[in-house]
Amino acid sequence: MKIKVKNLGVIKQAEFSLGDFTIICGENNTGKTYATYALYGFLDLWRKRFSFDDYRYIPDKAFDELRENGVTRLNIAEYAQNAQKILDRICRGYTLDLHDVFAASEEKFQDSKFQVFLENDVLSYSLKPMSFERNIGIGRQTLSLTKEKGNEELEISLLVDRQIRNLPPRFIERRIAGAINKIIFSPLFPTPFIVSAERTGAAIFRKELNFARNRLLKEMSQADEKIDPRELLYKSYQDYPSPVEKNVDFTRQLEDVAKQKSFLASKHPEVLKKFADIIGGTYRVTRNDELYFIPMGKRVKLGMDESASGVRSMLDIGFYLRHVAKRGDLLMVDEPELNLHPENQRRIARLFARLVNLGIKVFITTHSDYIVKELNTLIMLNQDKTHLKKIAKREGYDNSEFLDPERIKLYIAEEALIKLDGNQRRTRCQTLVEAEINPELGIEARSFDITIDEMNRIQDAILWEED
Repeated sequence: MKIKVKNLGVIKQAEFSLGDFTIICGENNTGKTYATYALYGFLDLWRKRFSFDDYRYIPDKAFDELRENGVTRLNIAEYAQNAQKILDRICRGYTLDLHDVFAASEEKFQDSKFQVFLENDVLSYSLKPMSFERNIGIGRQTLSLTKEKGNEELEISLLVDRQIRNLPPRFIERRIAGAINKIIFSPLFPTPFIVSAERTGAAIFRKELNFARNRLLKEMSQADEKIDPRELLYKSYQDYPSPVEKNVDFTRQLEDVAKQKSFLASKHPEVLKKFADIIGGTYRVTRNDELYFIPMGKRVKLGMDESASGVRSMLDIGFYLRHVAKRGDLLMVDEPELNLHPENQRRIARLFARLVNLGIKVFITTHSDYIVKELNTLIMLNQDKTHLKKIAKREGYDNSEFLDPERIKLYIAEEALIKLDGNQRRTRCQTLVEAEINPELGIEARSFDITIDEMNRIQDAILWEED
């Protein structure tokens, strides 16, 4: 899918596509995090941001059938033909709520625009393999929504009482609309998991965050009766962007998270071993919700405040890989290089490549030349040449780490000459510029190359220039 944004933070206008592996790099304050948070917010909230005001999901004929017979059927394929129109409405509703995603004032986003375009026709994939079932109870009645594998129809029925006079038509339409949207768009929009740049603080203060919530609840219980507790609770959290809030909530719930087991833990323990090599040990959460780091080969348990900053920065990723990860997910990491030695930055690049090849999409923002150069190596090794196979074996690379350049999208956040909507002339403004990716040469990441060339020039002058 292709995403287009306008007046988003410092970004005047930009377009980018979501690949199996998407990278945004560039200098500080160039819009990388804005683009990342906006995309995360959409993928996290699109189901809740549909506007029902100007779109009818259920024709009158279907309502009549439901009233008379207690059952009606809708052809999902017919709705899929209007997928882009439905998506445009979702995006308009989401754009109005961008200030909530960033925990900022509405004025900062009053001219913003967020759009998603389906690059491939939604009908190019089959709806038949998917199934859907949901029962909604209202009093003595149950509204059943069912789509069986092998067909493209959504069956809507009343299981108890066929009389729907007591059910508001708008209520019924909203539930059916939600089902149709989920059936059509869920295969197209991956489930996101965000790891924000603020993650190290969430790791070390996770207990204090619990205490803060407890103190808040105590304050609510002792507050004046005129104070709305829900308003007080919301106010305490609205100062944080939703990705940061998600990190805090995830870190606070590690005891419950640890009860789950991801497909990586079940079928690909080698991935967890590679991750353990990066952090130099493993995480452990006890039944009493105590979190420890256990270094390899040592009989010691370290709290997060005693552990290296690199261990804290990788906490969310570690628990995601072991307990949450599913094929089709989108793992989004803001600056994965945080607090990592250059060698471990190379290792995390190789770990991401393994995840991509196992069916997990990866989206990162980075300042790390080490990560980009390592990705270049994985791209360049992905060729059927004898000398490359020898190099890969000699240097310890595995086929599971090689990257197909067709699956990678890399964008540089920088100023460039582009045509703004409605203008024929090019204007220089802050945007995202897609980098070329060559199967033999890798990624052209000039934002890093300019800085490296300048450093080399200065060092050459120090070594070779004379008075």
